[in-house]
Amino acid sequence: MHRRYNLPHLILANIVVLILTLLIEAVDAQAQIVFISQRDGHFRDDIPGIPKLPAAEIYVMDADGGNLRRLTNDPGSDYAPSWSPDGKRIVFVSSRDGHVHAKRGSPTSEIYVMDADGGNPQNLTNNPFHDSSPSWSPDGKRIAFHSNRDWDNPHNIEIYVMDADGGNPQNLTNNLDEDRQPSWSPDGKRIVFTSKRDGHFRGRFGITYEIYVMDADGGNEQRLTENRRFDEHPSWSPDSKHIAFSADRRGDFENYEIYVMDADGGNEQRLTENRETDSWPSWSPDGKRIAFYSDRDGNSEIYVMDADGGNPQNLTNHASTDASPAWLNSPFSVSPAGKKFTMWGWLKQVDR
Repeated sequence: MHRRYNLPHLILANIVVLILTLLIEAVDAQAQIVFISQRDGHFRDDIPGIPKLPAAEIYVMDADGGNLRRLTNDPGSDYAPSWSPDGKRIVFVSSRDGHVHAKRGSPTSEIYVMDADGGNPQNLTNNPFHDSSPSWSPDGKRIAFHSNRDWDNPHNIEIYVMDADGGNPQNLTNNLDEDRQPSWSPDGKRIVFTSKRDGHFRGRFGITYEIYVMDADGGNEQRLTENRRFDEHPSWSPDSKHIAFSADRRGDFENYEIYVMDADGGNEQRLTENRETDSWPSWSPDGKRIAFYSDRDGNSEIYVMDADGGNPQNLTNHASTDASPAWLNSPFSVSPAGKKFTMWGWLKQVDR
């Protein structure tokens, strides 16, 4: 007995096959973590009078720590990588061009983008100030970052957004002190960031950093944390319901731990607890795990733990510094561990 086929069913089947192909391609990227490392013994040559300063390069590895590859290799330092939503590109910060800061006379950092395999690097910003901490919007059209290009004083850092090709930069914040480390919510509606502002507590290391959130256009700013210590490096969960961050509740810049809170600042919970720094959290695409870096083994390594803080695992094991992990959070959100799809069974029924 032959099954009957009709044109609409065949067209639908082809569309589903195409979608599944894209999903399968996305799995490889989602199963990877990009990070920075000083493991190659590379030294910076862009800071006059400061020889033998280790440089960072960008690497990528599978989510279990395997298949490690180096993506960048230049005489400056490359850091703060962030995936594009489709996993095809990585935006990052680099000092490779040797630009000199207009006020300080020191080398500046610029924002670059490259293909996911390290090819085709392109400069997105080009000015005599520091641009850093890029974060891609979930639709892939814009990149948030922080910059001191509107220099009013040595501590004036603002949050900006620009098109993914570097065009149309816009200042989203207007604060005489520091707004830094933007992170775009997966629903595209908000940006969480770290700030140092009037009204914060002042300690022996200056005004404290707190975490704020605002609409993606810069409106409706709200303060989420309020304490006498430092809260930094916020990162959204894939469902936009939670924010992980690192906090130095001792106030000495020496013992950061990973915390998580609801997106409105409520229900704060501590996830790590040890005598060394745990910092820079990044959620897995299924929201079940968090990557971070830690000094707990005597030097900085990349770890991953369950979203409740359990089951910490060391993914890197090297005597040099490994830090700043970034896990791709794709809109497809397929678990890299299982690599299972539920559409195949439905596809088999299309031509019946």
